[in-house]
Amino acid sequence: MQDGEEDLCLGDVFTEPPRPPTPPPTFATYTRNTFSDLKIRLVGSHPLWAHHLWNAALAFASYIDSNPEIARNRYVLELGAGGGLPGLVAAQNGAKKVVLTDYPEAILIDNLEFNARQNLSLDEQDHVETQGYIWGHPVDNIMRALPKDASTGFHLIILSDLIFNHSQHDALLKSCDMCLISRSASDDASITPCVLVFYSHHRPHLADRDLEFFRKAQGAGWVCEEIVSRKYPPMFPEDPGEEEVRATVHGWRMTRRDASDFPH
Repeated sequence: MQDGEEDLCLGDVFTEPPRPPTPPPTFATYTRNTFSDLKIRLVGSHPLWAHHLWNAALAFASYIDSNPEIARNRYVLELGAGGGLPGLVAAQNGAKKVVLTDYPEAILIDNLEFNARQNLSLDEQDHVETQGYIWGHPVDNIMRALPKDASTGFHLIILSDLIFNHSQHDALLKSCDMCLISRSASDDASITPCVLVFYSHHRPHLADRDLEFFRKAQGAGWVCEEIVSRKYPPMFPEDPGEEEVRATVHGWRMTRRDASDFPH
């Protein structure tokens, strides 16, 4: 090298634009009459959409508050919980055990734990557990969260705004089948185990693909019926597609074919 030449470092050759900082967490409030409001922390940004409190979660929480018997004294599992609102409301309505799950990433699980600590009493927190879980995978760890004297499985499984993920329908159904207790195994004959599925058609042109989830479920032996339809302000008003379709939350109940007499 000639005198006067400056040393080159790799950073001068392979330049990379600085990454934008992760947005800070945000908070959303679920307002209610029967209990204190819940303040749900949401991660600042996430590719799995956990940074939104979806209308389906609000409708789900309201449905549990209005029908507390679906949670009281039951074992409840929430898949893809995000901020965990429906599961937390189930805990406040007397669930024996609530297991909140989401993709096994620290930022998601830590956020669920934060929301449980911030919104539940110490006694309610004792009935809640958080776990990382990938849909369709073995459920041994989830089952180990149940009390030792419990029959194997959950009485209620919560799916809140998950079925827009069309590639995961089979995995979701597999997890539900593995985790839902059978009617014969339940220690309370008055309880009919069920999966509750709340969702909106965020992309109206793909609504039929959303509904494919229920056709697959019926083909696998589930009884599916719509039990709730409620309108909210649309999550993203600027999005394409009919606004009324995007603003409507639908709630469905799924039971196994031999247990379709779940009380309304």
